[in-house]
Amino acid sequence: MPKVQVRGFSVSIDGFGAGPEQSLQNPLGKRGGEMFGWFFGTRTFRAMTGQQGGSTGTDDAYGAAAMSGFGAFILGRNMFGPIRGEWPDDAWKGWWGDNPPYHAPTFVLTHYPRAPIEMEGGTTFHFVTDGVESALAQAKAAAGDLNVKIAGGVSTVRQYLRLGAIDEMQLAVAPVLLGRGEALFQDIDLPALGFSVAERVASEHATHITLVKG
Repeated sequence: MPKVQVRGFSVSIDGFGAGPEQSLQNPLGKRGGEMFGWFFGTRTFRAMTGQQGGSTGTDDAYGAAAMSGFGAFILGRNMFGPIRGEWPDDAWKGWWGDNPPYHAPTFVLTHYPRAPIEMEGGTTFHFVTDGVESALAQAKAAAGDLNVKIAGGVSTVRQYLRLGAIDEMQLAVAPVLLGRGEALFQDIDLPALGFSVAERVASEHATHITLVKG
């Protein structure tokens, strides 16, 4: 049965999933990129960005699994870009260039309508204005027999946790203290939602923890 998953989501030791003050210069918030040190050097990331080489092993395996087996993705508006409010024009098409890494229908949560954007590699961005439940229903329909990934950011993951919609979470806990930013689990009781730790694997750069429900 297809699942709704969070995979490859980086978290600091002090529980932040993004740094503060996201901007064009800091897509993950200030110092947010430090949480992805485990991923940036892998073969998977380098291939995604048109480079050769890169490390293999634990981090690469988790990085590859974070982007495979999904028939649809859901993103928050902030993860799609730094623009707030009404879309000023159609120029912004995401952080990733002409060929985003999703290669599947990708549903962006927003309060402001916008026509779908077809990108290279099979990614089409659909902008959903009628809420998280509608986005999830559309993503499940588009994914068919494949899983749906809640790709982020923090606010989006929190909304789907509160909805009880997430079946599994794979987190990469990075050895970084951010001090401030967006707290992933503030006021969220994971055991009460049915989650328990199913797997813990440590690498040199992160501890990969899998949480499952039920």
